[in-house]
Amino acid sequence: MRLEFTKMNGAGNDFVLLDNRDGRVHLNPSQIVRLCDRQRGVGADGLLILIPCASGSADWAWAFYNSDGSTADMCGNGARCFARFIQKITGVQGAVSFETGAGVIRASFVGEAVSVSLTSPGAIRLSETVSTSAGPLLVHSVNTGVPHAVVFVPHVDRIPVAQLGIELRGHSHFSPKGTNVNFVEVKEPSLIRVRTYERGVEAETLACGTGVTAAALIASRVHGFSSPVKVLVQGGDVLEVRFDSRSGQFSDVCLSGPADFTFSGIIEI
Repeated sequence: MRLEFTKMNGAGNDFVLLDNRDGRVHLNPSQIVRLCDRQRGVGADGLLILIPCASGSADWAWAFYNSDGSTADMCGNGARCFARFIQKITGVQGAVSFETGAGVIRASFVGEAVSVSLTSPGAIRLSETVSTSAGPLLVHSVNTGVPHAVVFVPHVDRIPVAQLGIELRGHSHFSPKGTNVNFVEVKEPSLIRVRTYERGVEAETLACGTGVTAAALIASRVHGFSSPVKVLVQGGDVLEVRFDSRSGQFSDVCLSGPADFTFSGIIEI
């Protein structure tokens, strides 16, 4: 099978994107893994596929897969890239909406930046102690479309993200499905630095949009930060999270940042 693809990245979080509006592409998990393999395929943290919206609740819909072939409901950086991809192949200039496993996402374009309105976060839990090989850790958690754990640390560059991330990702505290893990350093008021171990990628990524959002919202609760919160990610970019917070609830959560085209091509699968 010959596939035309586009490679994009959002703050270093990279994706393969396919146009499947005609429904002719059918991929199994092993083919998805091969596409995302950095030695044998295109290489990516995930795969995004454009499809018609069957429910009629949005302009379009996506099928989203992690690089291990598993599905996921939401991806913040992926959503920004997906919106830019829709703009490129359909010519839409205004706002665009698409249905995901976490609900309908609406995106708008401001210059080179893309802003996506995320579904309201849930399952917020603060200040829980989790036992690890490094000792007890104070962990906060929230679901921003997918589950995230947030751990504040004094110096994020000193954290063994791969080792501690995989331990927390599959910890019994987050059973049965596990969690993404974000290590967060407060740089100054409303500015944080985040490193993320992503479930489904099973490694640290250069950025994670839902993780950035989770870290910003938890920082608002724990450190009293007001909107917007700027977030420096491992890839060097700065993303921005805006939100309303009233009566202990978050609403109107938006994630803004870059969504860049890397290259396009054809691959045999």
